[in-house]
Amino acid sequence: MIIFEFYNPTKVIFGKGVEAEAGKVIKEMGGHKVLVHFGGDYLQKSGTLDRIHQGLTEAGLEYVDLGGVVPNPRLGLVKEGIRLCKEEGVDFLLPIGGGSAIDSAKGIGYGLANDFELEDLLLGKTATDKIAPIGCISTIAATGSETSNSMVITIEDGMLKRSYNHDCARPKFAIMNPELTYTLPAYQTSSGASDIMMHTMERYFTNTKDVDLIDRMAEGLLVSVREAALTAVKDPENYEARATLMWAGSLSHNGLTGTGRVSDFASHKIEHELGGMFDVAHGAGLCAVWGSWARYVYKTNPARFAQFAVRVFDAAQNFYDTEATALKGIEAWENWCRSIGMPTSLRELGVTPTDAQIEEMAEKCVATGGGHVGFFQTLYKEDVIKIFQMAR
Repeated sequence: MIIFEFYNPTKVIFGKGVEAEAGKVIKEMGGHKVLVHFGGDYLQKSGTLDRIHQGLTEAGLEYVDLGGVVPNPRLGLVKEGIRLCKEEGVDFLLPIGGGSAIDSAKGIGYGLANDFELEDLLLGKTATDKIAPIGCISTIAATGSETSNSMVITIEDGMLKRSYNHDCARPKFAIMNPELTYTLPAYQTSSGASDIMMHTMERYFTNTKDVDLIDRMAEGLLVSVREAALTAVKDPENYEARATLMWAGSLSHNGLTGTGRVSDFASHKIEHELGGMFDVAHGAGLCAVWGSWARYVYKTNPARFAQFAVRVFDAAQNFYDTEATALKGIEAWENWCRSIGMPTSLRELGVTPTDAQIEEMAEKCVATGGGHVGFFQTLYKEDVIKIFQMAR
């Protein structure tokens, strides 16, 4: 293991009906006026929003609503939220939804607590450790943003999908009721499960030695998600499967499975450009590119890929050919993706980038890392171009 710090102060309230606790918890944390931030109209139609409003009122809190969050949340709505909160005197943010709503609220929180243009934060031109207080009600098991330090926002000018990470962005609390995920479409459930898997896989594929403890924890999480996703897609109201996915989503991206090692995250950087240009579902985009990334880099450390194959996907170990075992793991991952309706190529994802678009995405991708991305194997522009081409 290498030297590490692990910090996760988010209070998690987990189980059936716990969304009713939101008002009480916000009041205990000193909130007075709340921005309720969400996406489409499902929350209204289902009555969930009314129940949350009622809980806020009963706790003696005022609130204002801001809907309109979309997947790959937009900077324009974040700026609208900052303006609204300043006008209304909001002092606490309550996103309801998945990573898009939570990340959008994080952007609003940064804008409230700082005097800068949010684009500058996203583009690496400035930094901060200040954010307005946020608590969240999670309704989608996917990004883990409910306990993570990260925020991903799409800048409409150039459709740049960019991130900012700081521990100050970890929500004060996360309310997680697996029942709220019952009505998710199968595709969204599968995309979310894939993102959960990838958050741990990005940390698992490392060249850091002597990390068996966290390897075993990561492998246990990956096996549980692999199995629970299949169950949830077939039986959407299976509480235990939904609960497994929801809790795994937080554990996969709260930093735990990355302790003591150098993480990679090249696949995420590659998908961010794909999502920025083509506005695809994040988890599905990761499924479409990961196999190509893996085949491009596995020879850097075939033993690590072989371990993944054997421990996560129960592949038979070929003691005489480590690379053959490694490739079995990549194939097993792709077969799992297909079994839950996820794509394993850009064509299956429904996008057909031109050579010029691939070059543009590759150039933007490596620009975020000073000319390269990834730590398992350092990737430059030409490498990323080849991975996109393989993914076609």
